[in-house]
Amino acid sequence: MDNRYNKQELHFLGSGWSFPVTFSAGNQQLLLTRFEENINESINVIFQTRIGERFMEPQFGSGLQQFFFRKMDETLKGEIEDAVKVALLNNEPRITVEEILVDFVENPRSRVEINIVYIYNQTNTRHNYVFPFHLIEGTNLEV
Repeated sequence: MDNRYNKQELHFLGSGWSFPVTFSAGNQQLLLTRFEENINESINVIFQTRIGERFMEPQFGSGLQQFFFRKMDETLKGEIEDAVKVALLNNEPRITVEEILVDFVENPRSRVEINIVYIYNQTNTRHNYVFPFHLIEGTNLEV
């Protein structure tokens, strides 16, 4: 969190339930997130939700799941960038996206990293968020 702003100035960023929903061990209270963490979790929920999956909000989500098992090339980067831009424009009104960088990370399990640079609309403070977009299946298989 940017130390230049006090809690009163960051109040517009909001707070909400943590995702996944979690309870504290001691007093079994629902854990909440605030400020930047709340926006990052909101972005995470948007990216993990399929379009049409949410009842009463059929346009909510990003539809990134459609890109699983596709050839990792420049066309895919452009399609992911467009999907992310539209999803955040339609579903996260607290931010303005400045830049989206899509990068392929090659390792035994290939993945796509999506780096988003955004500005909080009310304070013009610049932040970024990295979403590791990958499919984890068959992790118990020996190579």
